Amino acid sequence: MTSRRPLALLFDLDDTLWPISPVIAAAEVSWHAWLAAHAPRVAQAFSIAELRVRRMALLERRPELVADLYQLRREALAEIFAEAGEDPVHIEGSMQHFAVQRNRVTPFDDVLPVLPLLQGMLRLGVITNGNADLEVIGMDHHFEYQLSSSTFGRAKPDPDIFRTACEAMGVAPQDAVYVGDDLRLDVQGAQGAGLRAVWMNRHGSTAHLDAGVTPDAICATFDELLAWIRGQMQH
Repeated sequence: MTSRRPLALLFDLDDTLWPISPVIAAAEVSWHAWLAAHAPRVAQAFSIAELRVRRMALLERRPELVADLYQLRREALAEIFAEAGEDPVHIEGSMQHFAVQRNRVTPFDDVLPVLPLLQGMLRLGVITNGNADLEVIGMDHHFEYQLSSSTFGRAKPDPDIFRTACEAMGVAPQDAVYVGDDLRLDVQGAQGAGLRAVWMNRHGSTAHLDAGVTPDAICATFDELLAWIRGQMQH
């Protein structure tokens, strides 16, 4: 482990800045209702759960789609529309509706007070496998750089997505810290690319012990993250 003073702090989004499961659950309910109104044959033939099963089946056949979950949803829907004999003109409208709902996130209580403090100390960026739109959410002003797997073409934990973000920000990987909630995608992915990695572990999990993963730090809150970063800045 290195003790170099960091220059950049990069973040995962879903389940790091906000909880995502309740957002996706609500978005899928709203999405299915939209389909019922505009593509009733699809909604009648497929429940929310059945649509999800079809997406997962497509992902097994086309694993590269993990890098763009919107495209996965769109292509699965195209198959289903064809099967149901529904007009494909509504596929794009349904995707736009889902995107609006998917961005109705609520940050964890400790995130918005701490981000400006971190922003005053380090350059901030984002690397995400998800499809959150920070501009729509109203948080893009905190980050000077964003890279999504759908833009990059490959998803975390691919080391190149981390290295590409560092290169774009003009910092060496060893001078960057990545913060995320997923041990494999975020911690192992970032460390494999030469960054330090902070595991956001809000629930006191000990999964890292079973997984044999050693984060550079484990934080339960953004206040703990701020304290750890301040310590790193002393080097």
